[in-house]
Amino acid sequence: MEESIKINKPIHFAFDLIIYIAIMFLIRETSIPNTHYLVTGFLYSGTTLVLATLQMRRRGITWKSIGLRKPKSIPKTLLKSGIIFITIIITILTFKFIADSFSFFNSTTPNENTGLHASVKDVNYINFSIVLFFVWIQSALEELLERAFLITWLEGLMGNLRFKTAIAIAIQACIWGFRHSYDFSERSVTVALIGIIMGIAYVKFGRNLWPVIIAHIILNTMSMF
Repeated sequence: MEESIKINKPIHFAFDLIIYIAIMFLIRETSIPNTHYLVTGFLYSGTTLVLATLQMRRRGITWKSIGLRKPKSIPKTLLKSGIIFITIIITILTFKFIADSFSFFNSTTPNENTGLHASVKDVNYINFSIVLFFVWIQSALEELLERAFLITWLEGLMGNLRFKTAIAIAIQACIWGFRHSYDFSERSVTVALIGIIMGIAYVKFGRNLWPVIIAHIILNTMSMF
């Protein structure tokens, strides 16, 4: 991976990032009337995936080289995913406690669960399973794009700058958090914190995407239930 990245100059990564981030937020604003929210999600992920792949090909970098490769040990990978997931839960609960204790965010938004207390017999399990499957795919795509691609390209942009990896992790987390709510809110900060944990795990666990992908899938599955 390092050899392929060194042949590119920071200006190359800067050019790619300007285009990528511009299209990312442009697609984020696109909505298709009378469609499921997953359609918009896959429109975003699909478009940015194609763009990122083209940019990688131009720079001589592959998805495999930045993390989409077979893990050496499945049990260890699952253990790492569990550690990531538990860390995220502890971090979210801690942040929630601090935010509520000091009233950092004065939300006037109604409770999202209001009116959603359907009984088990009202659930369409076939539709739920289909949606859950696509949520898993979306989770994997987000790790490819938000963690592997953005962190790698941000590092390339900063060249030999000291602490470039830490800075790249922080920037991608802020972008990810902001993209989820387009404001400074409890939701955007929570998502950014998750992004930081995922980014650190991605780097510390050998830049293999599977631990963070599995942890992301578990997190979103729990959210669905």
